[in-house]
Amino acid sequence: MNKRIKYFLLVLPFTFLSCINGKVTTNEQSSEQLPNIVYILCDDAGWGDLSCYGQKNFSTPNIDALAQRGMKFTDHYAGSSVCSPSRATLFTGLHTGHAPIRGNKEVFPEGQHPLPKKAYTITRLLKEKGYVTGMFGKWGLGYPHSEGAPNTQGFDEFFGYNCQRLAHTYFPMYLRHNGEKVLLDENYNDAKNEYAHSLIHQKALEFIDKQNEETPFFLYLPYTIPHAEMLVPNDTIFERFKQQYTGTPFLDKKNSDENWNQEKRFIHGVYGDQEYPRAAFATMMTYLDRSVGDIMKKLQDKGLEENTIVMFSSDNGPHIEGGADPYFFNSFGPFRGVKRDLYEGGIRVPMIVSWKGKIKEGSETNHPSAFWDVLPTIAELTKATIPEGHKIDGISFLPTLLGKENQKEHNYLYWEFHGAGGRVATRFDHWKSVQYQLNQPNISKVELYDLSKDPKEENNVADQYPEIVEKVRVFFENARTKNSDFKLPGENVLLN
Repeated sequence: MNKRIKYFLLVLPFTFLSCINGKVTTNEQSSEQLPNIVYILCDDAGWGDLSCYGQKNFSTPNIDALAQRGMKFTDHYAGSSVCSPSRATLFTGLHTGHAPIRGNKEVFPEGQHPLPKKAYTITRLLKEKGYVTGMFGKWGLGYPHSEGAPNTQGFDEFFGYNCQRLAHTYFPMYLRHNGEKVLLDENYNDAKNEYAHSLIHQKALEFIDKQNEETPFFLYLPYTIPHAEMLVPNDTIFERFKQQYTGTPFLDKKNSDENWNQEKRFIHGVYGDQEYPRAAFATMMTYLDRSVGDIMKKLQDKGLEENTIVMFSSDNGPHIEGGADPYFFNSFGPFRGVKRDLYEGGIRVPMIVSWKGKIKEGSETNHPSAFWDVLPTIAELTKATIPEGHKIDGISFLPTLLGKENQKEHNYLYWEFHGAGGRVATRFDHWKSVQYQLNQPNISKVELYDLSKDPKEENNVADQYPEIVEKVRVFFENARTKNSDFKLPGENVLLN
C-alpha cells in the first residue's frame, strides 16, 4: 500500500463495523496497533500427539512452552476429518454443511476442487485491513492458477505444495513459489536429498525477516508434518528414535512395481517405503516442535512477540496410512477414532493460542470451539467488517482468550464426511451424536453419547433418550444445504 495513502487512512476519523460473535456492531476506530497473526496448522496430528496433551513416547517442549505462554483448548474441533474440507471451514467460517468445499475432490495432474473466487475468507478480510499475507506449506483448495490458488485467494507470497496429493511425499520433484514450479533436481531418480519441510520452513522464517513494525502481517503455516508418508532425513534424531522403536516394517507395493515410476508416484500421491515408521513419526514430531520454536525465536528476535498472536492446531485426527501407528502412540488421547472418523478422535484436535501480555499464561479452557470460529475471532480481533448479509457459522472465541465472561456458545456443532458411505455428527452441550452409512438407510442409525460420562463414546445411549435423538435429527436435517459439487451419500436420509 502507498505510504501516503496508508497514513491518510490511519488518521482519517471514521467508524468501523466489527463482527462480534456473528453480529455486526459499531466500534470507534482504535489507535491500538493491529496485531500480527501467525496460524500454524500441522497435518494429521491427533489430540494426544503433543506432550502438553499427554504424549509420553516423545516430547514437544517448544509447543509445550507455547501453551505455557498462553491458553490450551481441550474441546477444540477441526472442520472435518480430512484435509480439504477442514481447511475450507477454517478459511470461510462455514462448517461442512455450508462450506463451498466439503470433501477431497481431486484434479489431475495437480490440485483439488477450487475455493470460489467470490468466497469470503480470512485472507480477504485481512487484506481489506492492510495486512501482508504469506503462506508456506500445503494448500489443497484449488489447482495451480485456478480461482482457488493461494495467490488468487489473497496471499501475497506462497511457497510449498499447491496440491495436497503431491504433498504425500516429503522429497518431491518440485514445490511451487507463487504458482510457479521450483524444481528440486536433487530429488530426481528417487533420490532423497531435499526435505520439503525444511525448505518450506526456511521460507517462512525469511518471510518474518522481511516484515516491519508498521505493517501487520498474517503468516499461515500449514506444515505437512506428520502426514504420511513416514519419511525423514537420516540424521541423529532419527537414529536416536530408531534405537527406541524397532517399528513395523512397511512396504507400499506400488513403490516396488517397476512400471510405477517416480513421476507417477508423485502425481498419484503414493507413499514411500519406511522400515522404521514409529521412529520416523517421532522424528517428524520433533522437527515440527523445533520449527515452532524457530518461529517463536524469530518473532522474539524481531521484537514482534508482544504484538503477535500465535495459534497452533491440527487439521484432523491421526492417520493410519504410510505405516503410522496411532494406537502405539495413543495419538487420539482419551478418545475413540482416527482420521475419517467423526468420533472424537477423528475431529477433536489440539489448539493453543499465545499472545504475550494479552492471554493469561498457562491458562486452559473447555469452551467448545471449531475451525469455523477462527474467522470471526480474527474479525473481532482486528475490528474488521464482515459483509452485510454474509452468514457464517462461526462464533468469535476472543472473549475466552481475553478472560472475559461474555463468551457466546454454539447451539450445536456439525460435521459431515462424504466418504465411507456418508457420515454426519453433531455436538451440543455434553451430547455427541454420529450417524454412519447414510447410503444404507435401512441400517443407518443415530448414535448418541454423553461426553461428560463417556468421552470415548463407548456406550450408545440413543435408546434411553429418544427426545434427544429427535433433537439430533432436527439438527442433521437443518444443518446443511445441498451442494451439487459435493453430494453427501444418502443425503435423502437427512433431507426431505
